[in-house]
Formats: sequence, structure tokens, C-alpha cells
Amino acid sequence: MFCSLAAFAQLPQEPASTKITLETSETFFTFFAGLNACGYDQELSASDVVRDQIRADVIRAVAASPAAQFARKQLCDFIHDHQAADTARNVAQYVSLALYTNEPPKFTTRVKESDLPPDAQPVLGYLPVIQSFYDAANLHRLWLKYEPQYEAYMDRFHDPVANMILQTDTYLRLPISGYVNRRFAVYIEPLIAPSEINARNYGADYLMAVAPDHGNLKMEQVRHTYLHYTLDPLALKRANRMQRLKPLLETVANAPLDATFKNDIALLVTESLIRAVEARTIAVPTAPGEDRKAHEKRVEEVRSQAAELAMRQGFVLTRYFYDQFAAFEKGDNSFQDAFPDMLYGIDLGHEEKRARNVEFAANGSPDLVRATLRPANDPLDPAEERLIAGDAAGAQAIAEQVIENHTGNISRANFILARASSLQGKMQEAVDYFQKTIQTGSEPRLVAWSHIYLGRIFDIQQDRESALKHYNAALNVADIAPDTKAAAERGLQQPYAPERHP
Repeated sequence: MFCSLAAFAQLPQEPASTKITLETSETFFTFFAGLNACGYDQELSASDVVRDQIRADVIRAVAASPAAQFARKQLCDFIHDHQAADTARNVAQYVSLALYTNEPPKFTTRVKESDLPPDAQPVLGYLPVIQSFYDAANLHRLWLKYEPQYEAYMDRFHDPVANMILQTDTYLRLPISGYVNRRFAVYIEPLIAPSEINARNYGADYLMAVAPDHGNLKMEQVRHTYLHYTLDPLALKRANRMQRLKPLLETVANAPLDATFKNDIALLVTESLIRAVEARTIAVPTAPGEDRKAHEKRVEEVRSQAAELAMRQGFVLTRYFYDQFAAFEKGDNSFQDAFPDMLYGIDLGHEEKRARNVEFAANGSPDLVRATLRPANDPLDPAEERLIAGDAAGAQAIAEQVIENHTGNISRANFILARASSLQGKMQEAVDYFQKTIQTGSEPRLVAWSHIYLGRIFDIQQDRESALKHYNAALNVADIAPDTKAAAERGLQQPYAPERHP
């Protein structure tokens, strides 16, 4: 089950305007019901009451069935035998596996085993034992019992997340749309300890698993991951240009940073950028009796201290970007346009000197998002960026060159050409390219969305029969994502009608 907040700006458009999906998952429910049944007791007192209720129901189900008792023992033995060397990663490894496991009753992986996240592979054997426990304890019955409460979480958190996205995009002056082939999903799972914030970046996927904390979502952590989702592509596509800043890595050798930041200048720059945005946008309420000037002074003090803390934790370009954003706030350029000048304007010698004068903290603040993303140098990434900026002709030229030179994913190039044609009003060309994407496609998401776009085009042309065929075809694509499924089902329920703007 999920609540969609995702939309695309390419024609035809989605009616919504935000970028994240809030989701619940029977897979997560089952994984963590199993972990809770085998001694995962962290922060029970801070968890929402539903966690205790589910745990009690699982205990009763196990007590009532010898088969469930045997399955629980097998499960607990596996968990005990697969404790991570780093205890902080005990839960994380199961989160990583859950993110790439299909929904019950068949606990199969969504990708080839060799393509699973590295930390998920050691616990791959969890799948058959959790399936046995799921069957023996009849966890599906419990899922159906508690699913309405899970859905209530999504309803409660929808508006706060949507407002966070709007405020962040407004500050950065970014377009509403995102990449069609990128995904940001937040899984709500109250069986996880509230302090466990598991965020992941696997390629183009940004994924989080979080528990409500006293009934609320940890919005700062969601926003941090959203900033990665938004800013990583802009920053990392310039990773080669960042190499001139590599001497800064020497200045953070003794900083309390994860080794990845000490060895990868692109990641260090990007995280410093994100910390600067967070510092510049801290909300500071007006104190009783405080006048405007006094409040403005206090706001700057609070925000500046946050930037200084990030510097002391080793993100040594935070102060530079913090000052750059002060100027950015006074202009009207989008961050997409302003960032190249920010990056190229870094005075390496000055920043090295500043970094060497930083007194690093004893303990760091590790990045929330465990990233595997590296610059892919995909020749089609600039085409996607051109589409988002509304430059259909520029996107078309890049995609055509990729096809001509055989230097990239042909299916993705056809998908880009289809959307570029749509933006230019060349609907027959768009139809042809979407059909080519389907014919040449190996990526389920591109194939499914090609069917959805074709369905919308045929709806606009009042060919409902053809439209229905494509919406149904989208639903039959393997491993359909929740936002894709929602769009296809919406198309089946009623003909697509593009939004009208005055």
C-alpha cells in the first residue's frame, strides 16, 4: 500500500505536484514482526502503541501453533547466527534486503541476487526462514488487521511531507518535476525502533524506512534525504570538475568523518552543500517581546552556529556554500543555474587554509544516507536535465546522438525522444518513440510508463479502447512500482484529461 506524492512534468502530466511516495509494505511488516519476535526490543517505550499490539498478537499466534513455534526457533537461530560485526548494522542489513524483496506470499528478490545491496547479501538466507514463519504464524491475517492503522500514518504524514518538498523547492527555485526513472520512497514501519533512520541511495533509487516517533515523522531526516535526491544529480554530474578540489581531502584526514568522505571529494562537496542548505533554512521562531532586528540577529547566530558545527564535523566547504546561499537568496536564478558558478568560484587555497584552521569535533555526525551513488557519466543524464528545464530540442539532440553513436541505453534514449516530442506537440512522433521504447526496453519502469503515456495520448485522442489496452499492459509489466501502478489504475478508472491552466 502507498500514498503517491510523485509526479512528472513531461507531457502528458500527472495532476499532482510532488515527488515522494509514502509507502507501507507487508514485506517490511513481516521482516520486522520476525525480528521483534526474536529479541529486537530496542526503544519499545518510545514506539507507538501499535508496535506492542502487533508483538502481542505475534506471541499469541506462535503460542497457539507448534508449527509456528518451530518456525520461530529456526528464524531466531538465523538472526542470532547473522549478527553484523558492527551492531549498528544489524537492523540495517534487513532493511536493505526488505527494500529489494517482493511482497508476500513469495519472498523473492526484485533483482538478481548478484545485484542486491552489499549489506543485504549476507542475510539472503532470511527469505526462506521468514517465509516459513509468515506461513506458520499466519502473519498475513495480522497484516490485514493492522493495515488500516498503517494507512492512517500515510494520511497523517502526507501534508507535512508535501509542505516540506514545496518549501525546499521554493528555496532552491527548482522545477516541480523530477526524473521519470528516479525514485524516492519513504516506508512507514512502526515495528522499527524510532531512532533507527535507514536511508539508502542505490543508483537512482532513494529509499527510507522510518518509524513514527511519538506519532510524528522525523521530518529533518526525510528532508535531508530529499536534498540528496534533489542535489546529488546536479553535483555529481560535475564530479570531474571537482577533482581540482581533491587537496581538501588532506585537510580532513583527522576529522570524525566516514572514510567515504575522506576518499571521495565529490561526496564531501555534495554533503557540505546539503549541510549549508540545512543551516540556511533553520526555522527560528520569534521570542516573546523580541523586535525584528533582534530576531534577525538571533536567526543569523543560530544558522551560523549550525554551519560552524558542520565544519567541525569535517564538512569543510559548508561555510563557503553557506555564504554563497546568502547571495543566492537575494537573486532570482534557480539553483540549477547558480550552482555551476558556486562550484567554479571556490578558491582552493583559501578553503584549504580555512579547513586547516578548523578544530574538529571529537565525534562526527555521519551522513544519514548510505550512498552507493557514484558519477555514472551516462551520456543521457544531460538529456534528462534538459527535459526538466523544458529544453525539448536540446534533449532530443543528445538522445539522437546517443542512438547514432551507440554510446548509451537505446531504450532510454527512445523514451527521452518520446517525451521531447510530446513537449513539442509532435504527438505521432511521441507515439512512435514510446512504442520503440516498449519494443527495445529491458527496464520495467520505462516500459510501463511508455504504456501509460500511450494510454493518455489515446485518451486525449478519444480512443478509449486503445488507451485501456495500454493501461492494462502497464499493470502487467514485471515488478511494477507503486507510483506506476497508481497511474495505470487511475487511467483504467477514468479517461486522462490534461490540466487546464488559465
